[in-house]
Amino acid sequence: MKIINKRVLAKVGKLRIVELEIVSFIANKVKPGQFIVVMVNEKGERIPLTVAKKDLKRKRITVIFQEVGFTTKLLGNLKKGETLYALLGPLGNPTEIRHFGRVILIGGGVGTVEMYPIAEALKKEGNHITTLIGAKTKELLVLKEEFRKISDKITFVTQDGSYGKKGMVTTILENLLKKNYYDFAYTVGPVPMMKKVAYITKKFSLRTVASLTTLMVDATGMCGVCRVSVGNKTKFSCIEGPEFDAHLINWEELENKLKMYRKKEKYICKLHKLC
Repeated sequence: MKIINKRVLAKVGKLRIVELEIVSFIANKVKPGQFIVVMVNEKGERIPLTVAKKDLKRKRITVIFQEVGFTTKLLGNLKKGETLYALLGPLGNPTEIRHFGRVILIGGGVGTVEMYPIAEALKKEGNHITTLIGAKTKELLVLKEEFRKISDKITFVTQDGSYGKKGMVTTILENLLKKNYYDFAYTVGPVPMMKKVAYITKKFSLRTVASLTTLMVDATGMCGVCRVSVGNKTKFSCIEGPEFDAHLINWEELENKLKMYRKKEKYICKLHKLC
């Protein structure tokens, strides 16, 4: 669990996106769509992270994360050569990977990191891949070259127009669906973005899967934070997910739940002088 390499991929104000390459035998088992749980120190909380890349020969995994709260900032402060206290995984159910035909992938923010191994696996199955990636500004776009290599068509969208097209990925998505046919859609990113993606693709009867890894805190089924209503049934995204039919998720309930934790997270972050 030693950190072999560390890079800061993006920095905008106090916000950073950090990449860590870690020695772990999890590389042999993790599949696209699954996640790992990390503990930075003995008294720290557990947080879920996606394995963006893996090196089977050298038994290494790469995680990329945005410093948004107390624990991710602690993790981002670790240096090359330091060791994580604990690493668990792989957890969660892997993505259904097969030949669908024409696939469209919609990622927002650091969610594109979670989408990369899925895109790579879908491409290997011979799917035609159209990728839409959005961020607030160009500095927050990660894995651009990696996605270019595996995408048949790709569009980058920034809210400030600093890279690619200016606007929102959901606007580009709707325009594409009016002109083209797709067999499968996958989305991961901020909840408001995924909610809008689900609304749009439902109008076109396009099967859509959404990843809800952002809901997790404990990520082992004990805290209950990741409860979500899917088709009028209560699901735990860390155990029964993290992926669900985007058209069956109760997005309004989900948005209201996320608002409950923001004030507490900011308080803890300021208390430890990490914000």
